[in-house]
Amino acid sequence: MGLGIRGGGGSAGLRLALALAVASLFAFPTGSLRFDFQSGKPKCISEDIKLHAMAVGKYNIVNPDDSSPLPDSHRVTVRISSPHGNSIHSADKVEAGNFAFTAMEAGDYLACFWTPDHKPPTTVTLEFDLRTGVAAKDWTSIARKGHLDRVELELLQLRDTVQSIHDDMFYLRLSEEAMQGMNRTTNSRMAWLSFLSLAVCLSVAGLQLWHLKTFFERKKLL
Repeated sequence: MGLGIRGGGGSAGLRLALALAVASLFAFPTGSLRFDFQSGKPKCISEDIKLHAMAVGKYNIVNPDDSSPLPDSHRVTVRISSPHGNSIHSADKVEAGNFAFTAMEAGDYLACFWTPDHKPPTTVTLEFDLRTGVAAKDWTSIARKGHLDRVELELLQLRDTVQSIHDDMFYLRLSEEAMQGMNRTTNSRMAWLSFLSLAVCLSVAGLQLWHLKTFFERKKLL
């Protein structure tokens, strides 16, 4: 998917300004997710990642007392798994860590964190940063290797962002078609089940009438 700029003068400048404005709308987040959890109780976060998308992440425990080392009760065990349960990343009793992978399965990837059970329970604060797709790219390194200036880098980010949006829309369309297909199959099966249930009910009613008719004839009531 290419991105071109045509025309000259003020028109080209206006289009460039518009492109940069659109790129700013899709600026990648720079903050980390910070949350608390109790010792002995796992905390899990899921993220829907497309097939073959790149993902990079990092995590670290916030030390409750900067003047002393992190206590062992605050060291975290980490497990990151794919939608089919395959292990992507694991670490035991660590203070911080990072990971990177390319998704070989599409769906919800699960990141779980927990600390050893402690009496009394302790509250652990963790910072977690996960970036996928376009946001996972190291744009500073790309700009340095490609000798790109700021405008060229912004346009490259815009191109990849638009491509990512296009891929997301295509993925959503495929998901919607799959869901509609599932609904049609379910409705068809329910219709056949309804007909079968009706046939069984009519058969049972017919057998009951036949039994009653036979009973009354045997008793010479008819």
